Amino acid sequence: MASEREKMAAGEWYCCLDPELDTLRNKARIAVHAHNTMPPTERGVMAPALRTLFGAAPDAFLEAPFHCAYGFNVFLGQGVYLNAGCTILDSAPVRIGARSMLGPGVQLYCADHHRDPVLRAQGREIARPIDIGDDVWIGGGAIILGGITIGDGAIVGAGSVVTRDVPAGATVAGNPARLITPRV
Repeated sequence: MASEREKMAAGEWYCCLDPELDTLRNKARIAVHAHNTMPPTERGVMAPALRTLFGAAPDAFLEAPFHCAYGFNVFLGQGVYLNAGCTILDSAPVRIGARSMLGPGVQLYCADHHRDPVLRAQGREIARPIDIGDDVWIGGGAIILGGITIGDGAIVGAGSVVTRDVPAGATVAGNPARLITPRV
């Protein structure tokens, strides 16, 4: 029988209240705390505990405060910038391409809770990946839901809620996010 972590990784329904998953989230909380409490003189340097937790983050710049659920599902490309207050709930892989910028308070949510209230109360979730291409700009306060792909060079307006894939080069905004105009 598969563990809850294995179910989560396979994109199946899993129990987020599982002790192994709680231990992994606690490890992430410790690493995130180390990053968020670094002295201002070390701005731009990622705490070693957070760097080793991530799947990849060659030279990412993460403003504090930052939050992630697990960390091991976070893959940041070269030159990625995350402004203050970004949250990545990475119960599935989150890939952010090279030179992409996330504004303050951007939230990436991979997990989706069960629609049945009894199962939801038991901690049943399903996780879907988020893929953000190269050279993407996501405005402050935007929310990106699980299962979304944002193509290279796209722009997501501040405060948008992205519930559908965004084509490369497109500009979207609103709740839910809608195509504004393709970039020229």
